[in-house]
Amino acid sequence: MMTSSLLDLSPVIPVVVIDDPADAVPLGRALADGGVPVIEVTLRSPAALDAIRVIAAEVPDLRLGAGTICNPEQVKLAVEAGAEFLVSPGVTDRLLDALQDSGVPFLAGTSTPSDMLRLLERGITEAKLFPASAVGGPALLRAVAGPLPQLRFCPTGGITFNSAREYLSLANVGCIGGTWLTPRSLVQAKDWAAVSRLAAEAAALR
Repeated sequence: MMTSSLLDLSPVIPVVVIDDPADAVPLGRALADGGVPVIEVTLRSPAALDAIRVIAAEVPDLRLGAGTICNPEQVKLAVEAGAEFLVSPGVTDRLLDALQDSGVPFLAGTSTPSDMLRLLERGITEAKLFPASAVGGPALLRAVAGPLPQLRFCPTGGITFNSAREYLSLANVGCIGGTWLTPRSLVQAKDWAAVSRLAAEAAALR
């Protein structure tokens, strides 16, 4: 399932919080069954690294990422657990050093043109925009497309199924990150069929 760009895997990268590692494999399979071949497991719960380990072992055809990477220590732990790509909410020089040294693809978080220039200085041309809806959403992306045409984004934060198409219509957007594919209520109810239906709707966005 390798691709030249993380941004071309799926119109939507599911941004997932997993509280119970026992949910990780059926959740991952439900996304894949719905046509979404990628998952970003965020390090927002104590179960996250264990969830990454079991998905890596049991759902090998799902491209597996770790999100909310905030420091170099998390870079190391996520890659050791089996993450194939990394996503951060923002950037510091220390974190960027660790991401570039990790040996796996990554999407570093940006919210301002200064953040974006920092990435370009390092030869990085693909990034996360976060929190997308709060920092200007499609209007910001249109504004930076002129002076920074070489950048492509995965906007994340506050995006819904209803707002997704506007983002995906932009030339500098490759995909979006979304939490609506795996709401906690469905995961807690273990309603994997409903997750697959939401994934199928997301996969059809483009």
